[in-house]
Amino acid sequence: MPHEERVAELARRRQAALAMGGEKRLAKRAERGILDARQRLDHLLDEGSFKEVGLFATSLNPNDLDTTPADGKVTGFGRIDGRKVAIASNDLTVKGASSNSTNSKKVGYIKDTATRTGMPIVYLGESSGARMPDVMGAVAMGSGGQDSEQYLRRREVPWISAVLGPCYGSSSWYAALSDFVVMRKGAELAVSSARVTSLAISEDIDTEDLAGWRLHAETTGMIDLAVESDEEALDAVSRFLSYLPSHHQEAPPRAAVPAGSDAAAADMLDLVPEERQKTYDVHRVIEAMVDRDSFFPLKGRFGRVAVTGLCRLDGHPVGIVANNPRVKGGAMDVDSCDKVTSFLVLCDSFNIPIVLLVDTPGFLVGIEGERRKAPGKIMNFMHALQLCSVPKISIIMRKTYGQAFLNMGGGRNSDEIAAWTTAEVSFMAPDIGVSVVHGVTPESDPQRYEELFQSMQRDSSAYDVARCFGAQDVIDPRQTRAYLIEALEFHRRDLTNGVGRHEMRTWPTTY
Repeated sequence: MPHEERVAELARRRQAALAMGGEKRLAKRAERGILDARQRLDHLLDEGSFKEVGLFATSLNPNDLDTTPADGKVTGFGRIDGRKVAIASNDLTVKGASSNSTNSKKVGYIKDTATRTGMPIVYLGESSGARMPDVMGAVAMGSGGQDSEQYLRRREVPWISAVLGPCYGSSSWYAALSDFVVMRKGAELAVSSARVTSLAISEDIDTEDLAGWRLHAETTGMIDLAVESDEEALDAVSRFLSYLPSHHQEAPPRAAVPAGSDAAAADMLDLVPEERQKTYDVHRVIEAMVDRDSFFPLKGRFGRVAVTGLCRLDGHPVGIVANNPRVKGGAMDVDSCDKVTSFLVLCDSFNIPIVLLVDTPGFLVGIEGERRKAPGKIMNFMHALQLCSVPKISIIMRKTYGQAFLNMGGGRNSDEIAAWTTAEVSFMAPDIGVSVVHGVTPESDPQRYEELFQSMQRDSSAYDVARCFGAQDVIDPRQTRAYLIEALEFHRRDLTNGVGRHEMRTWPTTY
């Protein structure tokens, strides 16, 4: 064949592969306002930066050679805000982006390359699961599994997943393993589709109940953020990555500090009432102390007793763990323990210092919590905090009692602790202590109760915890931002260039 014909053949094959599942299928997606696999890459990646690998891959099934362009998964490398990433974008218009031996090798290739070279990995999920009937039978099952570490996480590089349509099989597995998961409302995330599940259990299944965004945002905690559109999801991927290093052996990137970031700190006294029974919105407290517009909450609808998220202080990425008195009075439950634990693992794995904002009466007790392994969850939380080798700064805002004092950084579980002038530290709330120890209530003996209450409240102030060096300083709440910036500067791990020990590198992502 002459060279000119070979070049023409190359162009024809390239055009056919780029056409994906054809104009009709792509038009149907466009009508619904849903981006296709390549449009998603165009939106997320820096213009002209995408280097595709596997464009000419197809199914090995002879009957599917001409109907599986790129074999349903677009893979390669590109840049987001100038930084290199590896990426896989599932193409639902080709065989439902179902997984088989060829496209699994494509995904494995970019994963291995990214891990070896230090690039974050982005999975844009939308797939129907394993390709039927290619995977049926003992030969198909026994011949697979060439990648023995396909689902192994050592957290060398960040993994990010966007759930942008039906996500079954490998798309759901990668979401479960990722450090950040954003889900478009209307997408689905489950082991199998509602149809398969209905047949398996002989019951009608509602797709939203099985796999919808509310389930995973509010009940399972498997997603970090739910959004309205593909574009919002992809923008969230980009924003999340802006707080993280490219790999575990470098410090996270510093950004410019927005003008006016110091102004809101002066309003701190108006945000938190002194009376420990009164509630307030801890999100406003966080926003008043971090760089302006930098707070990026994670799992905001799950375990709402705790608030977790990424932010910047003086341009440096920081992880925030805060009690939320507006929900259950700030008493931490099983879901909030899981939420905080997974967040601590994220921060420690990628060298992000942690700030703990403390205002909690303790852990929520009761039959439901015990049935859900509350002691184990509390100890997972405690274990993760103690394994963290990044700087940890704890701010006691109002109250902290019992084991929660330790879980939120007390007892040398932080590198430095500061107490607001409003802080109160004890084994339990004084009113509960009077009732437990003496059996006296305000109704049964008001005078005796008040005497015992004052006794129980003794030696529990900010100055008392500072007196025994249980806190390193007592501060005006309005100085919190300045205090944190200075403390983090002095506790930054200069000997290791900000890189920690990563003792939780294999901690399960979902548990």
